[in-house]
Amino acid sequence: MKLLIGCSPDKFFHLKEFGENLKKKGVECKLVIDTSVYTGFPSKEITKWFETKGKFNDLIKEFQPDAVFVDRQTNFGLAASKLKIPLFVHLRGDVWSEAVMAKQTLHTSTSKRSVIWLKQRIAKKCFENSTSILPICKYLENKVKERFPENKTDILYQGIDPANWYYQDGLNLKHPCVGLVQNANIFGKAKELEILPKVLEVFPKVMFYWVGDGPYKETILAKLEKYENFKWLGKLDYPEKVRQFLSAIDIYALLTGIDMSPLTLQEAQLMKKPVIATNVGGIPELVKNNVTGFLIEKGNHLELIDKISILIDNKTKRDKMGEEGRKFVNDNFSWEVITEKFLRIMNKYMKN
Repeated sequence: MKLLIGCSPDKFFHLKEFGENLKKKGVECKLVIDTSVYTGFPSKEITKWFETKGKFNDLIKEFQPDAVFVDRQTNFGLAASKLKIPLFVHLRGDVWSEAVMAKQTLHTSTSKRSVIWLKQRIAKKCFENSTSILPICKYLENKVKERFPENKTDILYQGIDPANWYYQDGLNLKHPCVGLVQNANIFGKAKELEILPKVLEVFPKVMFYWVGDGPYKETILAKLEKYENFKWLGKLDYPEKVRQFLSAIDIYALLTGIDMSPLTLQEAQLMKKPVIATNVGGIPELVKNNVTGFLIEKGNHLELIDKISILIDNKTKRDKMGEEGRKFVNDNFSWEVITEKFLRIMNKYMKN
């Protein structure tokens, strides 16, 4: 069995792990960054608009895959969808809601809205021509079924290698502290951080550290940087510096307006940190409420204050939740589990 994997640059690290685990199970994998093979129109580089599918066709001819796996909907995926080869489309986010958010914020011009429309058109064809759409959580699967009721769907969570997440010294932080790892690329997600001022005022002796970056960073920082118990650390090198950060914090918090299956929740739990996360999207599928951490309702700063108080004052509870969190992620989201699930999915369709 030969599987061609086309991915985004941001997910190359994780899909390399995916491919390595599949190889252990007898699947020959070839991993490529999709846009390095075929970009096409639309693209920020005008020269790419007139690009042919020559490199893509050569890749297919040389490798001769039995199936293709893509982690986003690009012209690479569209080209693959036109072949008589099984195509598995891993869907990581609510691309429809994100497109609406983008049009309302950064992409208000006619030209930028046109690009979004074109990308949505490509995505639609990828989904329609797929062998199976693989949403990353149950919440997202329901969204897919609303739009593509005729298509096959199979849930495929994000995998992770627990062996990569171990204690690593390197960062000196003030304690007690709460750590947040999340980017500010989509305002609908990042705006939940705006509940923090009321929380910072209640906990003047607790430090809050934010790791992340993005176009909405300045909007968020404008409301937080005036507090002495808040510090922005920017974007940290992955995975080493992120591992050091998660090693150093006492509590991990993910405050988001919408999220599907954030990898950082898995990482924090593998680092044996109790987590507090907004009860939206697919997040309830990644946290065992009151066992590995706490789920709080969107916009409820009082609930966040309550959960932080519980954990700050009770080290025994923090430690117990941390132990439960590592076990939960290891048992349900390790690459060993996820690759087995994918093989069952792939074999089901390949037999047909």
